[in-house]
Amino acid sequence: MTIKRSGSAVWSGGIKDGKGSISTQSGVLDQTQYGFNTRFENGPGTNPEELIGAAHAGCFTMALSGKLGEKGMTARSLSTTANVSLEKEGAGFTITAVHLTLTADIPGADQAAFDAAVADAKENCPVSKLLNAEITLESTLQA
Repeated sequence: MTIKRSGSAVWSGGIKDGKGSISTQSGVLDQTQYGFNTRFENGPGTNPEELIGAAHAGCFTMALSGKLGEKGMTARSLSTTANVSLEKEGAGFTITAVHLTLTADIPGADQAAFDAAVADAKENCPVSKLLNAEITLESTLQA
């Protein structure tokens, strides 16, 4: 089974004075503004790094829910933030790391089983597999 999803971008102008927009197949993002100021400063709009962070947080959290289910646990809530690091390397930039921060509320959870499910989801969610960056994780179980 192959699932295909798409996103698109349009750009006009130079790197610093240009403007772009990003759209997704689902329409959740529809010509959403991005540019130099949204990527390297604090201008309005989005940027590729925060979109990767949202995708990674969503992918990991959904994968974790599945792994917990395999171990007989159901979360009341799972909340994940992904902090994406973009660093200057040589003549360009590289996404060097993603740090996931998870807070899980799972009544009656076993800590060892929880830790195993978290590690498995971190290593095996499709976005983790895609990224060529160091991925670290900090988790808190509120049982």
